[in-house]
Amino acid sequence: MCGIVGLYLKNPSLNRELGALFEPMLLEMTQRGPDSTGFALYRDPVGPMRVKVVLQNPALSFDWSTVAADLTQHFGCDIDFRVQHTHCLITVSATEAVVREYVMSDTAPYAVVSIGHHIEIYKEVGLPKDVARVFDLKSVQGSHAIGHTRMATESAVTTAGSHPFSTGSDLCLVHNGSLSNHNRLRRKLAKDGAVFRTENDSEVAAQYLDVQIRHGLSLEEALYGALKDLDGFFTFTIGTSDGFAVLRDPIACKPAVMAESVEWVAMASEYRALASLPGIENARVWEPEPATVYVWEKGGQGRQATTTLARAS
Repeated sequence: MCGIVGLYLKNPSLNRELGALFEPMLLEMTQRGPDSTGFALYRDPVGPMRVKVVLQNPALSFDWSTVAADLTQHFGCDIDFRVQHTHCLITVSATEAVVREYVMSDTAPYAVVSIGHHIEIYKEVGLPKDVARVFDLKSVQGSHAIGHTRMATESAVTTAGSHPFSTGSDLCLVHNGSLSNHNRLRRKLAKDGAVFRTENDSEVAAQYLDVQIRHGLSLEEALYGALKDLDGFFTFTIGTSDGFAVLRDPIACKPAVMAESVEWVAMASEYRALASLPGIENARVWEPEPATVYVWEKGGQGRQATTTLARAS
């Protein structure tokens, strides 16, 4: 089952309304995924020598100041941190590779949810309305967001197993569907350096994209490779620092709808999640084609979005 939503704001003046526009979209997907909820926010970018890390510990009483003190001592610089429910956003002055190596420890008292210069991921077990409330989603400002409501089928209902899955810098993935060859692909990707934290097949898809991009492929090329290498049925929405992408498998049995106006681009598993967007009555609305990559990214002058559509051969 599961529900997917994505919203990219082409008009920067709407950035202050990202949460107010995005939250109703996510809540409309409650019936498709009541087990857990998560969303990736792209906002407040930091410079190339600063990194944003979102960490998670299930105990509300966990003392995040001890983690900040440890990172301050290790990196020799002041650490900014902000606690939200069970998650903590930490900003550190260091290269991403160095930060990633240090925090991705099996003995650390936290889980790493996301790392990058733009991305922040927040996810938790529970209904969308409850997860959105504890992370104050409605008040969020930013350029774009993708979200997921999960109905667990192939793995346990846990925060770690919730979507989005982030594996590369500012890259994340949400997935509606099921992969049949994920265990075999997991072993192959592990040989390429991929590290898996859950049994979720969606994490395999996210790691697949990261490995392909590390091998020099563009996001579009990696997605077209997924059509060949991933067996099963799926709708993917992928967040990047510059926008988001959508891909359905060649059969396209999982529902998806997209809409575009002069001010925004959006996608969802069902149209009702798009119905509250301003100007939807005049937007172009369509069902994404099977085996076709759709990408919206910043380009041209300022923050104007450009669209790249390409079909698989």
